[in-house]
Amino acid sequence: MPQPAGKHGFGERKLHLDDILHGLVEDGLLTGAQSKKVHDAGGKQTGRHPLVVIAEFEFTSASPPHVPLDIERLTKWFADRVKLPYMRIDPLKIDVAAVTSVLKHSYASRFNILPVAISEDRVTVATAEPFVREWERELTRTLKRRFERVIANPLAVEKYLREFYAISRSISGAVTDRGSDPLEAGRSLEQLVELGPTGEPDANDQHVVRIVDWLLQYAFEQRASDIHLEPRRDTGNLRFRIDGVLHLVNQVPTPVMAAAISRLKAIGRMDVIERRRPQDGRIKSKTPGGKEVELRLSTMPTTFGEKLVMRIFDPDVLVKSFPELGFSEDDERRWQSMVEQPHGMIVVTGPTGSGKTTTLYSALKQLARPELNICTIEDPIELVDPQFNQMYVQHNIGLDFASGVRTVLRQDPDIIMVGEIRDEETADCAIQAALTGHLVLSTLHTNDTASTITRFLDLGIPPYQLKSALLGVVAQRLVRTLCRFCKRESVISDDEWRTLTDGVKLPRPKKIFTTGGCDECRHTGYRGRQGIYEIMLMDDDLREHVTVSTDVATLRRHALAAGMQSLRTSGARAVSRGLTTAEEVLSVVEGRLAVGPVDGRSAVGAEKRQAAGQGE
Repeated sequence: MPQPAGKHGFGERKLHLDDILHGLVEDGLLTGAQSKKVHDAGGKQTGRHPLVVIAEFEFTSASPPHVPLDIERLTKWFADRVKLPYMRIDPLKIDVAAVTSVLKHSYASRFNILPVAISEDRVTVATAEPFVREWERELTRTLKRRFERVIANPLAVEKYLREFYAISRSISGAVTDRGSDPLEAGRSLEQLVELGPTGEPDANDQHVVRIVDWLLQYAFEQRASDIHLEPRRDTGNLRFRIDGVLHLVNQVPTPVMAAAISRLKAIGRMDVIERRRPQDGRIKSKTPGGKEVELRLSTMPTTFGEKLVMRIFDPDVLVKSFPELGFSEDDERRWQSMVEQPHGMIVVTGPTGSGKTTTLYSALKQLARPELNICTIEDPIELVDPQFNQMYVQHNIGLDFASGVRTVLRQDPDIIMVGEIRDEETADCAIQAALTGHLVLSTLHTNDTASTITRFLDLGIPPYQLKSALLGVVAQRLVRTLCRFCKRESVISDDEWRTLTDGVKLPRPKKIFTTGGCDECRHTGYRGRQGIYEIMLMDDDLREHVTVSTDVATLRRHALAAGMQSLRTSGARAVSRGLTTAEEVLSVVEGRLAVGPVDGRSAVGAEKRQAAGQGE
């Protein structure tokens, strides 16, 4: 790079395109011809950061390992070049209220700097212009704090500078509009026994509307599966569930949270005035990329006010191909052998949030043809699809799953999906539908495939009907998958492999992968989730053991002898393919607490961590 005066050779000025190009050529990342191409095309693009201009050419590094020179990689190279720390801004780890209070927006925008961490004596500031130092001298003198600079993606600095201050202004404006009346702010336990709420906050206030819009867009960007709005005494928590784990996003004053919840209830067609009883609603929205998604809303009265949870149903997540779901070739063959039958019942089982609904929707989308009448009974409808005839349960008018099945049977169906079998009446109706020439798909809450049989018997289904109707059972769980950007090679001992496979003879892999930790996965080592499956086909031998006195152990032993792959075995195969870790599989299958490999914090247990992501 050119060497003007100054500690790092840049002096007190903004970066020029030629400065960066010279350094990239010098370090072997660009060729001279590529540098000239950028210079000729981008030299006149004033006002844009040089790293952004170069990234848009989508070059691959000229020297091995020939990686794409995207904006983050260029920024990291630049940070190393000027010997300053690199930071990939993770908005979930930044206290927005604190960082926006230390600097005025006009001043931060003037120098394009973003505070990202605050302590008693120090402020960490992200910038893409490290040699503009005027602001640092001024702020050190006025704020009496030490400033540390980190290099960040110039696009990220610009984006979060705009968003952080915008949401901070909206929250402050909403607080001002709401006033400081403690009775208005609390809306807590005392209001639960009032005859009617008073002083309803204005859910249509422009500040509240902006907060809600930001919240939804933010959740889509961060791949959240659930949004939690949790009121507390003075401030409320905004939390996102990402890959099954909850992250604190922001804390806002309780009156503002109450107004935001009212806004969401209004657009979800819920009773805004009623706060003493739980309610359900739906919202259809769009991601920043223009893709339609649906959100399911659920409210619950708590000590400090109404709590709202929104589950996000992304069509790309709810409907996948079977390999994308995690089915092995054998799993898919077994599944196809069931769904190709003209009639009978298939049951998908597992805890809440283990991906059951995703499996059923994916199956229905695969089966859907113009000549078939596919009817569903759901509570609630989680994905509206024009190929299905969908009916939702309404207990207030006596429309439950059982009466829904009886109604659907009069609609000349070919395939019926029953959202969940919860009681004897629903189980009996589903069995009768399967026996009368329909293919029935449903879900049940049991731990594994064999216990599903005994659960039906406990519900009062005669063994002879179960033998005739049931085609098979699928048990499933979701495991977090390793981050492809930072996973590291490792080995597994014979004892550890035997523990994982539980005595099943599987060849021990020569190498496996374990967690690393990078910005892409928020230093958890995991990014995304995938299913592991246990598929039990009802063959003649297994049907002989379905009796009133049958037990789970006997059924399971015969199913394994017939070729069923257990959840543990499925998880072990995922480990051997480098998709996840043994600790993750055991935590999900056995409910053990998995300890995070990076920060040492305990992950939640299997069923709690399963909640959301791919639906139930």
